[in-house]
Amino acid sequence: MTAQHNQVVRVYQTGGPDVLVPEFVSVPLPHTGEVLVRQEAIGANFIDTYFRSGLYKFPTLPAIPGMEGAGVVEAVGKGVVGLSAGMRVAYTGVLGGYAQYRLVPADRLVALPDGISTETAAAVMLRGLSAHMLLWQVHRVRQGETILVYAPAGGVGQLLCQWGSYLGARVIGVTSSEHKADIARACGAADVLVGMDNLPERVRELTNGAMVPVVYDSIGRATFEASLSCLAPRGLMVSYGNASGPVTGVNVGTLAAKGSLYLTRPTLSSYIGARPALEAATQELFAMLEQGALRPTIGQRFALAEAHRAHEVLEAGGTIGSTILLP
Repeated sequence: MTAQHNQVVRVYQTGGPDVLVPEFVSVPLPHTGEVLVRQEAIGANFIDTYFRSGLYKFPTLPAIPGMEGAGVVEAVGKGVVGLSAGMRVAYTGVLGGYAQYRLVPADRLVALPDGISTETAAAVMLRGLSAHMLLWQVHRVRQGETILVYAPAGGVGQLLCQWGSYLGARVIGVTSSEHKADIARACGAADVLVGMDNLPERVRELTNGAMVPVVYDSIGRATFEASLSCLAPRGLMVSYGNASGPVTGVNVGTLAAKGSLYLTRPTLSSYIGARPALEAATQELFAMLEQGALRPTIGQRFALAEAHRAHEVLEAGGTIGSTILLP
C-alpha cells in the first residue's frame, strides 16, 4: 500500500452543506472481517443530506457521511475469504463513504462483473437495489399494472421507469419541469405529469377513473396527501423519501376514508440485511445492467472535496439521474 494520506469529508456538527469538512487522515488498517477499499467513485444520495442535516442520526460525531461506493480491494483482514487485493468491489448501506480509502465489512461487499464500471456501480448500488426492492418486494409489479412514480428523472426514478416498463407496467411520472418530463419518457414513462396542481384529478383522467394500485413517493411532506388521493381502493402508498421534509401527523383514519389503503415506509437495509438477500438482489440488478434493460445516468460528478456542492444541488432539486463523488 503506497498511500500515506487519505482524503475524507467529515461532519463535526449537523447543519447545512457547509458543515461538510474535507480533511486528510491516515489510511486505516482492516481488522478481522474487514476489507480496505480504495474507492474510485462514491455515490452521493439524498439520504446523505438527511444525516448531514440531523434528520437522521449519526451513531457518533464527528462522522463521515456516505452510504455507497465502488473501487479496488487494497487489503483484507483476518477471516476474510473470497476477496483479495486487486478485486473490483462495490457496496451500499455502510456509513463512512466520503473517503478515498475506507473499511467495509466483507459481508457487505460484492464483486463487480467486468462489464460494470466502478462509476456505474457507485451510481446504481443504492438506487438500483432500492428500485429492485420497490418493484419486486415492497409491491410486486405485474404486467399491465399502472404505477405512479415521483421524481422520474432522478437516480431512483429513472430506474423505476426503466425497470417498471420492462416488467410491463404503465408508468405515470410526476415531475417539476418539461425537461425532466422528456427524460422520464425516454426512460419508459408512458405519461408524465408536470407539477402538482390537481394531481389526483389528472391521474383519474389518465386511468379512466380507476386510479393506481401503488404510488412510489420520494418527496414526502409536500405530496403525501395528494399521493393518497391517487390510489385505488386497497392501494399501497410507498413513502420512501423525504425530499420536501418528513411526513408527520398521519391520521390513520384517512387510510380508511380513502378506500382501506395501505401505507409503508421501507428502508433498504430491512430487505438486504441478510447476506443471501443482498447477493440475490445484486445478481438481478447486475443482470439487468449487463443486458441493457437498465441504463443509469450519471448527471453530476463532483470532486470528493466538493461534496458540499453536491449536497447543494441535490437539495435544490437540480440533479438529473445519479450524482457521484470522485476521490
